[in-house]
Amino acid sequence: MTTADAIVLAGGRASRMGGVDKPAIIIGGRSMLEAALAAVTRCARTVVVGPHRHELQADIVQVREVPPGSGPVAAVGAGLRALGPTAAPLVVVLAADLPFLSESTVMELIRYGTESGADAVFAADESGRPQYLIGVWRRTALAAALERLDSLTNQPMKALIPADTVTVTMAGIADCDTEEQVRRARMAWDTGAASSARPAPSSTASGAPLPLDEARNILRTTISRLTEYRAELNSVRGATLAAPLTAVGPLPRFDVSAMDGYAVAGDGPWRLRRDIGFAGGRRPIGLLPGEAVRIATGAHVPDGTTRVLRDEFARVDQDETLHQRPDSPLRDDIRRRGEDRDSGDLVAPEGTAVTAALISAAASVEVTEAVVRGPVRARIIMTGDEIRSTGPLQIGQTRDSIGPILPDVLSWYGIRTVDRVHLRDTPRGFDEVLGATDDGDLLVIVGATGGGAADQLRGAIARAGARILVHRLALRPGGSTIVAELATGTTILGLPGNPFAALAILMALSPALAEGRTGGHPLRPPVGPLHNASAISGPVTRIVPARIAPYGGWLGDPQIRTTHLGGLVDRDGLVIVPAGATDDDLVEFLPLRM
Repeated sequence: MTTADAIVLAGGRASRMGGVDKPAIIIGGRSMLEAALAAVTRCARTVVVGPHRHELQADIVQVREVPPGSGPVAAVGAGLRALGPTAAPLVVVLAADLPFLSESTVMELIRYGTESGADAVFAADESGRPQYLIGVWRRTALAAALERLDSLTNQPMKALIPADTVTVTMAGIADCDTEEQVRRARMAWDTGAASSARPAPSSTASGAPLPLDEARNILRTTISRLTEYRAELNSVRGATLAAPLTAVGPLPRFDVSAMDGYAVAGDGPWRLRRDIGFAGGRRPIGLLPGEAVRIATGAHVPDGTTRVLRDEFARVDQDETLHQRPDSPLRDDIRRRGEDRDSGDLVAPEGTAVTAALISAAASVEVTEAVVRGPVRARIIMTGDEIRSTGPLQIGQTRDSIGPILPDVLSWYGIRTVDRVHLRDTPRGFDEVLGATDDGDLLVIVGATGGGAADQLRGAIARAGARILVHRLALRPGGSTIVAELATGTTILGLPGNPFAALAILMALSPALAEGRTGGHPLRPPVGPLHNASAISGPVTRIVPARIAPYGGWLGDPQIRTTHLGGLVDRDGLVIVPAGATDDDLVEFLPLRM
């Protein structure tokens, strides 16, 4: 979920189309209202303003502007009132006449709304014309704009627009106001041209290299989510919870002894019985006042137990009388039923990674399965006629020193490798690879990302009609990196062929890729002082090997050999060094787990 709510305007009279119910018009197998709702699925709450529609899900709030048909401003006002005082800080406002609108477009606008600080952010078409019914508002600014108007009835949207706005040029935001526009939109879907109209993040449209942080944010917020499903937690490590996980049973299930010792009833001394309570064994019969029974850690305490007297505080006379040692503290030493978690308590929120700790915590409260996304399944494609994995090398060939370790590296981030293959340099080899993506969520392609004679990947991505998320990175090494998304939803990660660059970019981007596809919470990266940053930093961000300094922080390598990974043999990880960094500046550390 995002920090935004959504208002979808679905009550237009479509006077230019004879008064038909425009949001119900079907284009590409779904109504335009369904397209709008699909685009805001990651918003916290959604309000649809218009005639009541029985087919909408129960969690969607439906209201009507008063009087009906009194214009978009009145509809926006009705929608904001329906959200109430607990509305999110940002509010998405959309018209339900946008057949090509996608979730990524909305998420990109939300990102701009969060980062820009503007009162409102609007999408603009390729001619630069702003679309005031595709926007993200600060809730307070929208409420103030509505309050300023004497009347909301039959006001144009321009009457609301504040001075502090940002417009973002995006593709695929054409609306349908006439029968001719509907006809053209249907033709676009039928001929497959709609794929080229899918919006890409506008900040990458020019192909300019992106800073690493911006690229990561794009991957986390605009990449397509994997389908959620129910699975045994123990079989899906690396997946992410698609819904909150709650306890089925209490923890502990019953009152148990926290220590080896004696369950006692009342004040001492106590008459010690001969039976013993073991963890997992038969529960001792109830205690009468003045009685005690030997008990082990984890055993179910008998009825009537006042507390557990641990061994080191106890003394037993020859006549089997139990005493508490003088000057020893009075302690309870009983773990009470449900004191850690009760039935229905939250174990982990949506977006939590399925790890060994989560699996154990869930099992302790009788939960063994959950609704999850992932884990991400990856295919690795090694490229280049000069690369050979096995067998004797021929003239001009070199050993593949990066491919064999990539599955292990991906596993550090919960990504499972399903296949690793080698692709020779052929004019259309990548077209075949990109056309057969049914068995993977992520294509990791090493090499062919530059502009050389054998670098064919970018052309194949363009021919496939993929949505480019990251054209290039403002980073050394790894500037030729490309990230794209096919119409099937498969993510393409094109890495440089240079071994160190490929590894560095994989480590830098894999967490964001996995988080974007599964909806996981961002990792908390280690950060510390880089003591020799001034010897490493340059005009652009760099990634270099580093070791942990004896006195804390990191020491990086000013010079690196990127054609092999020999420089990592005695290193602890990599550091990301911002441009112009100085000694002891805080930098991000990417730990090696080899």
